Amino acid sequence: MWEELILPPATPNSLDVESCRLEHTPDENSRERMETPPNSNPDSWCSLSKDLWRSILERLSAAELSRAACVCSMWNSIASESQLQINAFKAPWKLKEVVGRPSSGSFWHDNSLGRFAISHKLERSDTMAGLAVKYQVHVTDIRRLNNMMSDHGIYSRERLLIPVIQPEILVNGTCYIELDIYAKREVAVLYLEGAPDGKSSYLTNSVPEKTKRRLLDSMKRSLQADDGTVEYYLSISNGNLRNAFAQFSHDLGWEQGHRTS
Repeated sequence: MWEELILPPATPNSLDVESCRLEHTPDENSRERMETPPNSNPDSWCSLSKDLWRSILERLSAAELSRAACVCSMWNSIASESQLQINAFKAPWKLKEVVGRPSSGSFWHDNSLGRFAISHKLERSDTMAGLAVKYQVHVTDIRRLNNMMSDHGIYSRERLLIPVIQPEILVNGTCYIELDIYAKREVAVLYLEGAPDGKSSYLTNSVPEKTKRRLLDSMKRSLQADDGTVEYYLSISNGNLRNAFAQFSHDLGWEQGHRTS
């Protein structure tokens, strides 16, 4: 008696699965084609013209432009162009013009409000509190920007730099890149009335006799010392008020300590 063989029903999946798998397995060349996007070849990017890259990079902000300069030599050459950097520096604040060149190209990388300042020519009646009210800033902010230890510094300077807190004041304005020897910083200065005369002592390394006299008078009031003492500490500090005050205070503390001992 023959035993009946029971076979599973035929289905489409019961075909030669192994042969089908082999048929659809990609070879090395096709796998490489699938893994490599069609436009990812670096050579295809380099084939773009320099003018086209410039039109792309000029849309970046100042901070983004500085980062783009690190991508490749072509981007670096474009992102380092002075006019491109100036335009990126001006764009957020809608400045009309920036006059002058900074001592370092890294100046253009930061175009925050802290990079700008208003030039205020000092008058005899000016006080720190009065200037703070006029420009709606804090006295401490004016001191910090101008490298001042106390309000007495106002008597030894021709002008003060005022922080910019309202960006609207920069719209259609002209800023001048200046290195202030008293504030010891390089900033983009906005003149609300006219333009710099180019002869101001705060833009040069030499201190005229009139300014030196004002420095002496200011230190005499602050230190309660005679002319000779003040001139000595100014000379050993190369005219730097902060260093002169610090050295005088150090020597005074040393002298008082020896008197009590």
